[in-house]
Amino acid sequence: MKKLVKNILELIKEEYKFILFLILLYFILQFPLNYYIVTGGGTSDVSSRIEVDKAYKSKGSFNISYVTELPGTVLTYLLSYIVPNWERESTDLYKYSKEESTNDITFRNELDLKTASSQATYWAYTLANKELEKTKSELYVITIFDGYETPLKVGDKIKSIDNHTYEKVEEYRNYIQTRNEDDEVTIEIERKNKTKEIKTKVYSYKDRLILGVGLQFLNEYETKPKLNINFKSRESGPSGGLITTLEIYNQLTKKDITKGLKIAGTGTIEENGDIGEIGGIEHKILGAESDKIDIFLVPSGNNYKDAKKYKETKKLKIKLIEVKNIQDALEKLEKVKGKR
Repeated sequence: MKKLVKNILELIKEEYKFILFLILLYFILQFPLNYYIVTGGGTSDVSSRIEVDKAYKSKGSFNISYVTELPGTVLTYLLSYIVPNWERESTDLYKYSKEESTNDITFRNELDLKTASSQATYWAYTLANKELEKTKSELYVITIFDGYETPLKVGDKIKSIDNHTYEKVEEYRNYIQTRNEDDEVTIEIERKNKTKEIKTKVYSYKDRLILGVGLQFLNEYETKPKLNINFKSRESGPSGGLITTLEIYNQLTKKDITKGLKIAGTGTIEENGDIGEIGGIEHKILGAESDKIDIFLVPSGNNYKDAKKYKETKKLKIKLIEVKNIQDALEKLEKVKGKR
């Protein structure tokens, strides 16, 4: 043992410059950059994340589509020039304002996932004529607009404004319009599990009054039959809203709308039931093709145009269906021929 230690020490003395170089190189390669590295797409059966009490069985499946992202480091950035289908995306694309941090982006993505699940719950239970009752509405700060000074921070939960509480963003906006430019309002917030009061200024923007922040509501529901949604922390963002809605609806209703098919898709589920566009549609289409998905649901508009063009360019076999809202998606799936 002593001889081994002696040999190691001698080696370090002789090669210490090279060893220091390797250590330095390692830390340089791990240095974070202002990028995400997109490495491809895939699909995953969403039924493993959703549990409806006494759910109806399905012969087919609804699958969320995703894009794989790696943290941007010197190493992954350099590899993106070598490895096929690795693409660089600046984190600035994910920012709502110049001063945002990656923590702000992460918080917003996690909140988007919760909001998507909430709205999917509402629409699935409403369309399936099942019992649904809103139990909680929470208002969060999701961005600070450039050029405005405010003590509010991304992630703050707003409990009240001038002792007024709200259940919709429109109600908050309507109250702010009753004030005057340069007025001061008192906001009760929850930040890092601590409640405090802060004062902030009312600003004039074009023909309306604002606080210089973007807000988003998160609703919670009590349902009958009971529902549990358990997405993984890395599955953040709003793009699974459409498929989540369809999976919940399918578990609630006797008629199996999958008809034995593997169905994937992407798109947000908005408060009014519309299907919103998302990014990375080409990666998601290619991932679905690789996973042998039968049908891919695509938000109407630019997403569908890009997806159709990409399918033709790559000569993919996957069937694309354009959807405008959740009712439109259900009606078009009704017309699809299933597997016997």
